[in-house]
Amino acid sequence: MLVIDLQEKMLPAVSGWEKVARNTGILLEACKVTTVPVKYTEHYPKGLGRTVPSVIEKLPSQAGKMEKIHFSCCMEDGFEEFLRTEGRDQVIVAGVESHICVLGTVMDLLAMDLRVAVAADACSSRDPDHHRLACEAMLSAGALVAPVETVVYQLLGRAGTEQFKSMLPFFKA
Repeated sequence: MLVIDLQEKMLPAVSGWEKVARNTGILLEACKVTTVPVKYTEHYPKGLGRTVPSVIEKLPSQAGKMEKIHFSCCMEDGFEEFLRTEGRDQVIVAGVESHICVLGTVMDLLAMDLRVAVAADACSSRDPDHHRLACEAMLSAGALVAPVETVVYQLLGRAGTEQFKSMLPFFKA
């Protein structure tokens, strides 16, 4: 999983930011119970601050962090090696802003022949129309664009397991 730029000065500026933070937390919990590795980025943290505390507290202890200045994470020196340390061919993406850093990163991940799932309700932009247009573009480019609940259930694979039972309360409310 890749969490993009959920930072102190950026996240509160986007539409529905509380929902984005909550849904990212749900994804991070699902990654913990399914042992999916997590990476996260911070865009120019000197100016935009660090990752928000509500997300930091949910990150697994072994989550990898990378600072960036490019809009697409993939344009950062060393990003591909950073991302591929786990040897996976799929990436779940959450973050902001959908129409800038998320879109650019997803397009580049697809060009790297990775399978990409965008958790649409764990992403946002300042303008909801920009988010919607970015989701449409990522879908058209070949990414799976789906709600967090769908992504989590795809990770779990089946009902009746301890993993499933631990995630069920997030979706019963």
